Amino acid sequence: MTTTSRGPAPRVPANRGHHGPAALAAFLRARRARLTPREAGLPEAGTPGHRRTPGLRRQEVAQLAGISVDYYIRLEQARGPHPSRQVLSALARALMLTADERDYLFRVAGESSPQVAGPSQEITPGIRHLLDSMPDTPAYVVDAAYNVLAWNQLATHFIGDLSGYADRNMIRWTFRWAQDTFWTDEDFVRFTRSMIADLRVAYARYPGDPGIEALVTEMLALSPRFAELWSAHEVEARGPMLKHVSHPLAGPLDFECQVLHIAATGQRLIAYCAAPGSATATAFKDLAAWATPDR
Repeated sequence: MTTTSRGPAPRVPANRGHHGPAALAAFLRARRARLTPREAGLPEAGTPGHRRTPGLRRQEVAQLAGISVDYYIRLEQARGPHPSRQVLSALARALMLTADERDYLFRVAGESSPQVAGPSQEITPGIRHLLDSMPDTPAYVVDAAYNVLAWNQLATHFIGDLSGYADRNMIRWTFRWAQDTFWTDEDFVRFTRSMIADLRVAYARYPGDPGIEALVTEMLALSPRFAELWSAHEVEARGPMLKHVSHPLAGPLDFECQVLHIAATGQRLIAYCAAPGSATATAFKDLAAWATPDR
């Protein structure tokens, strides 16, 4: 945890209006009820659709947040001690709160909203290890402005080996270099719309960020297609998407494009996940066997 000479963040009075333990408890219960185990990355317990508790159980939230079940139960019953900023941050991650919801959580708990750090282009050793630990799954990492930062060997069969390229921005590639025929492909258009909606999320999360601002300004000036999609004001974080690709070496491929959002840096890890035992999974293994040694 980073500290500064400014001291701890100021507390906000928690006994006025809709603030305080009761408001915090109600908010936690409501957000827990709306989140499914699958969305939180937990196994479904029992028959799907027949859980006695809607959404997550209390013990599941406590597990995800790294706090005791008893402590979390007391928070939901408005009888627990005042939660620290570290606990509030952990709860925000566990409940997958949006930036606005996280700010609200801090306010009702009587704390000032946490400042959002700017997006980062630094790849941590853990993320680099994660990429390299998936030799049979194409995977790469982009920053908040969709600059490709890192990739594993198998991903080069889909995005190319970008080590010699100065411009690695996927949005600029898409709108400046994509052939006209690409825009008649429904999957390509759907993927592009989701990318722009996700860029909108970053645009709002990091107001005034020079990299994102410059990219949007450039694309509005140079690409009518980008301007049209941007003007639609679609805002949605990237989620899983089925993709169908005709690969020059492997032929037709079907896989799920999974997106892992790295909240601390604004990065996204994008992985092409083939169903186990499928023809695409076999093709990925063949491509990995043909791959040149790591650069």
